[in-house]
Amino acid sequence: MTEYGGTACRQGQVEGFLVPLFGPDELDALRELFEEHFRGAGTWNYGWPDAERDRLQGIIGALRYWACDGTVEEPHALRLDESRIREADEAWVPVITPDGPATLVWFNSD
Repeated sequence: MTEYGGTACRQGQVEGFLVPLFGPDELDALRELFEEHFRGAGTWNYGWPDAERDRLQGIIGALRYWACDGTVEEPHALRLDESRIREADEAWVPVITPDGPATLVWFNSD
């Protein structure tokens, strides 16, 4: 169980495995987007105009996920899961990895 959505304090659950990612610049960009631009109020079920969606896609696309095909490990860019974009919120962003759909989470601001 994790809390997300800024001051909306939503509760979420995911099943699967945890993959730590390193992206301090991307984390700063996500915090700026959700905590400053959206003022930490949450964006669940938000309409995501093109400019904001493009900004979120760019941040997510800069993160690398290491995947192994059984012999070779390679970094792959994460992709924003457009089919679940309305679920995107502070500390809870639906993404696509080489291993399938996932949820990108980080520490919530409140």
